[in-house]
Amino acid sequence: MKDEQSTTRSKDSEEFGEERTVTSRQRARSELSSEVEAFLAGGGAINEIAPEVTADPPRKPQPKYGSRPI
Repeated sequence: MKDEQSTTRSKDSEEFGEERTVTSRQRARSELSSEVEAFLAGGGAINEIAPEVTADPPRKPQPKYGSRPI
């Protein structure tokens, strides 16, 4: 079990090591910023949604007691 964990950690660090560096995060932020600026310059708009708004409204509970066959 210890070997599995160590190989998983080394595998993660090899595959995603570049993503975890400060420079790669700065590069991702600047890329996102430039994409947002281009979107807004092209006539796009960003709408802010309240945190309590959800895509799925609550559903009425459905009784399932005794619904399985014996």
